[in-house]
Amino acid sequence: MDTDLLIELVPHYVAMLVLVFLVLGILRAVAGDLGFWVELAIIFVVVFLYRPAVQLLDVAPSAWERQ
Repeated sequence: MDTDLLIELVPHYVAMLVLVFLVLGILRAVAGDLGFWVELAIIFVVVFLYRPAVQLLDVAPSAWERQ
C-alpha cells in the first residue's frame, strides 16, 4: 500500500476507536453492565456506521471516495 494513503487513513481509524470507547463508556454509565454480546453489537454498529457518516459529512479520506 501507499504510505501517503496509510497516513491519510490513520486519523480516521483512531477516531473510530475513540468513538467506540466513548459510546461504550456513555452507555455503561447510563445503563450499567450491558453484557458482552450487546457491547459487541454496539461496536459493530459504530464501526459500520462510521464510514457512511464521515462520507455524509464530506470529510472522508480520498481512499474511501475511490471505492
